[in-house]
Amino acid sequence: MEKRKKNILLVSIIMGLVVLLFPGNALVQQSGIHRTDLQRHDLSVSGHESIQVRVDFEAGSAFGMHSHPGEEIIYVLDGSLEYEIEGEQPVILHAGDVLFIPAGKNHAAKNVGKVKGSELATYIVEKGRPLLVMKKQ
Repeated sequence: MEKRKKNILLVSIIMGLVVLLFPGNALVQQSGIHRTDLQRHDLSVSGHESIQVRVDFEAGSAFGMHSHPGEEIIYVLDGSLEYEIEGEQPVILHAGDVLFIPAGKNHAAKNVGKVKGSELATYIVEKGRPLLVMKKQ
């Protein structure tokens, strides 16, 4: 096999392993968005866990429609973030505001401010399932 084809195959294999080993991180690291995993703990409810993540949005950045295999509770730390939950009117939240997103409900977020915006996302999810599923276009 020529060198270029070997390199393409190697990169494809590595990217596939990253998605399999780190499904949440692999999908969330988009341009202008930075995710910091804070904690993960098993719950007393069998087969469920809680996960907390800080998500920072550079001014003007957005994260497309996606869902989670459980509930998400958002607390806006900084800035002005717009959330769109499928089937509902978009809402703009500011530092100190909270939002509840039901399990499996598609939603999107974008920074509508002129400075960085940040949220604390708390997930109550089923273990062993991908934390994030992008909506198919």
